[in-house]
Amino acid sequence: MSDSTAPWLVAGLGNPGPEYAANRHNIGFMVADLLAERIGGRFKRSGRAQAQVVEGRIGPPGPASHRVVLAKPMTFMNLSGGPVTALRDFYKVPTERIIAVHDELDIPYPTLRLKLGGGDNGHNGLKSITKSLGPDYLRVRAGIGRPPGRMDVAAFVLKDFSATERKELDWFVDRAADAVEALIADGLERAQGTYNS
Repeated sequence: MSDSTAPWLVAGLGNPGPEYAANRHNIGFMVADLLAERIGGRFKRSGRAQAQVVEGRIGPPGPASHRVVLAKPMTFMNLSGGPVTALRDFYKVPTERIIAVHDELDIPYPTLRLKLGGGDNGHNGLKSITKSLGPDYLRVRAGIGRPPGRMDVAAFVLKDFSATERKELDWFVDRAADAVEALIADGLERAQGTYNS
């Protein structure tokens, strides 16, 4: 069992740079930004890893709150494993306290699924993290659905959310941030019961 004083590491996955900011592939960054706002922190460059990091606490004030490190890897998506591993090593985070927040093609928009472990489903960010850490970390999977018609998957994930999707995007990001907090505060089973719609 993990050390109860160890922090949690929440890695929101995305690609750095303003041209990617509103892409479907960057929903992990959007969730990390909202969580940082909630804990009153600002992302800063980490001296330990190619990532932006915020440290803070999630949960009710006092001894019931949980130490958390929010991270946005500043490598491209397919190299996310390097920064996540460096932060894990520096903060001494057990693998079962690492949460990756990412877009998921095989889940319809705007649906969430929480799980522990599993494959990468062709997601390059997960592939990179799994290669570094093994598969046994938590995932908050934000469904973006499949591309329409014959549209290339890579082109689809690197496109911004459509006007229709944007109507629900704030709600969806908010719900995903709630799900991260629930995972940390209540554990996987209870959080799945609430958020696996």
